[in-house]
Amino acid sequence: MSDIESTPKHRYTQEQQFAQASSSHIAQLWQQRVEGTITSFDRTSLYWVKLTHPQHTKAIVVINGRIESTWKYQELFYDLYQQGYDIFSYDHRGQGLSGRLTDDPQIGHIDEFNDYLLDMDKMVDTFDLSGYQTRHLLAHSMGGTIATRYIQTHPQHQFDAMALSAPMFGIHLPWYLKPIASLISQLLTACNPKPVYAPGHQAYYPKPFDSNPLNQCLPRYEWFRQLYEDKPELQVGGPSTRWVWQSMMAAKQSIQLTRQIKIPLLLMQAGDDTIVANASHIKFIKKLARTNTRCGFKIIHGARHELLFEQDQYRNQVLDTLLSFFAQYPRHQA
Repeated sequence: MSDIESTPKHRYTQEQQFAQASSSHIAQLWQQRVEGTITSFDRTSLYWVKLTHPQHTKAIVVINGRIESTWKYQELFYDLYQQGYDIFSYDHRGQGLSGRLTDDPQIGHIDEFNDYLLDMDKMVDTFDLSGYQTRHLLAHSMGGTIATRYIQTHPQHQFDAMALSAPMFGIHLPWYLKPIASLISQLLTACNPKPVYAPGHQAYYPKPFDSNPLNQCLPRYEWFRQLYEDKPELQVGGPSTRWVWQSMMAAKQSIQLTRQIKIPLLLMQAGDDTIVANASHIKFIKKLARTNTRCGFKIIHGARHELLFEQDQYRNQVLDTLLSFFAQYPRHQA
């Protein structure tokens, strides 16, 4: 297992220029996106976007996290596009501009976690990455679990390397809930004929910046919250009991089946994460390193969960680290 060090080599959007950039060149690139919808295996509509340039030879598929949307990732897409990547991304079922799964569209729900994998498989085929010299995968939080399970269950996949931002290999819980949370979620699901919020969760509401657990970057946080006010159809509240149960099982499988990951993998951890369980990252990467020498682990000390939306001192490290890692593995070597 290599210890990935981040050496600043690139220039990305910075906080001081974020307000101007988000309304000028970032917005201009976003207006050039190609977008559409496809119908998944059960007729659920999936929204997708892509940003491409005729001279680009590298593709990156970005898999976002729970409650997120491609619309939230405009700055990241811009920064990666400037590094020569064509960008492909989509909204998961039950959130963003994709089809909702419950009578209450605010409940973050899933019937089976495997549904996310079926969606991703269909999206990757739709994107058609066959013409690229290099194909990389970047996934955040819940998207990290989806991407990991996809790679584990699709051995003929097209990707050359993958990077995970604060992946959900375990949910951050009080010690006394850890051994029983999955069972409680399963029992609550069985007791309710319709999806209901997991205990302690509710419909979408914008947490004040000072008490938010996601990031410490005021301009990026305010921009994201304003986006969700301007486009309320993007809003999603807390998860359902079934989502918690299914996601905890998928997180466990991600760690159990590390042997099935044959491509280079980088895991980036937020040092001050209170959303996912950082201990699960250590367990995952130690197990992976036994069968995969092309893996890296980087702790971004002081950062909160949303590494890709954090303050520059953290976000720059993240982008430098993942781009340097990807540069080591331009072609499929499994």
